[in-house]
Amino acid sequence: MSSNIDKIFIARLIGLDVFDPLGDRLGRLRDVVVLMRGSSRYGRSSRRPLVVGLVVEVLGKKRVFVPMTRVTSIDADKIISTGLVNLRRFEQRGAETLAVGEVFDRTVVLRDGSGEATVEDMAMERKRNTGDWLITQLFVRRTGTGGGLMRRRNETLIIDWEDAGDPSAAGHQPATQWVASHEEQQPADLADEIHDMSAKRMLEIAHELQDDRLADVLEELPEEDQVYILTNMARDRAATVLEEMEPDDAADLLNELPDAQAEELLALMQPEDAEDVRRLLEYEEGTAGSLMTPVPIILPPEATVAEALAHIRQEEVSPAVAAAVIVSRPPLETPTGKYLGMVHTQKLLRYPPPEAVGNLIDRSLEPVSDLASLQDVARELATYDLTIIPVVNDHDRVVGAITIDDVLDALLPEDWRTADDGTPIRKVGKRYE
Repeated sequence: MSSNIDKIFIARLIGLDVFDPLGDRLGRLRDVVVLMRGSSRYGRSSRRPLVVGLVVEVLGKKRVFVPMTRVTSIDADKIISTGLVNLRRFEQRGAETLAVGEVFDRTVVLRDGSGEATVEDMAMERKRNTGDWLITQLFVRRTGTGGGLMRRRNETLIIDWEDAGDPSAAGHQPATQWVASHEEQQPADLADEIHDMSAKRMLEIAHELQDDRLADVLEELPEEDQVYILTNMARDRAATVLEEMEPDDAADLLNELPDAQAEELLALMQPEDAEDVRRLLEYEEGTAGSLMTPVPIILPPEATVAEALAHIRQEEVSPAVAAAVIVSRPPLETPTGKYLGMVHTQKLLRYPPPEAVGNLIDRSLEPVSDLASLQDVARELATYDLTIIPVVNDHDRVVGAITIDDVLDALLPEDWRTADDGTPIRKVGKRYE
């Protein structure tokens, strides 16, 4: 290996681009895989972990394993490999440990008796005689006082690996640093990473995420993971997270719980949020009513283009819902007054701000019934190239709207989130205990 650096802290590498020898980008570094090797022959301390490879995110957000034997150079701004990459999804094996995912944020006991500290970074160092990379040092922050007046809480220091207890053997692991290092990731990508972790680590990360962020991530996780996380958090927080979820996703999740448990959570939710979810739960599974969102953008005919675009620009409105506004007679809360029609966002952009949306209605498109089948809804969306379609009841009142992502979620196989070219994402042997 012709690396320009013989020692580097791992946190500085995360996010760097990985290139082949010709300069073509292979992906981005997401974690470092180390092999824990137990105690030394004298029993005093753990042998230094061996760095065995990198977890690289390649095209399609897939994470693959690149052995250190194929890494030819590590610099402060890039990593170069031989270019030979096995595109099979990375899965941990045996004593392999993820540096960022499983060691950062762990609490260790300092062997000098001065107390405990939290691991914030790890240094890896290349042995010149063999070319192997080993974990040699830890960057830690003290979590308590001890060992005299000079030992202060929050003091940071660099210690040798041998001067701390094995962090991989510690108990509870906060996820503060892990969450901070992933704050820019999309919820779907974050869910993909979390899904591939142990059940214990999944809960630790869920505990650290903000309620709205956790809600977004839950919507992207398989039902099994959703239920496990929700049922292993405090009831009050679980209800708050459900309030932050889209009503249709919250209803789908509650449908997976025992009736008594679902009712308990609904009772803890804000009444208006719970009401939206309860209405969805009344519909038979597989109908338009069970799939729809009950809170699309609904405006009266006299509303202007400027008002419509202001609603569309709201941050909490998803791209699919923002594709069109629904026009109806008051009241505008679902179920509304008489349905009048729909105006596509693209059409709104072609008219002056003062124009009334009632003058722009596309009257050629019919809404679907709340009792329509999934197949009927999918056929309508496909026939007219729509990303959203209004849903009405038998009195022609708007009760919601169905977006293309709702239909895809329902049509795809149940395990679509866990399958990738036939390769399971979940680690073998993962259990919820």
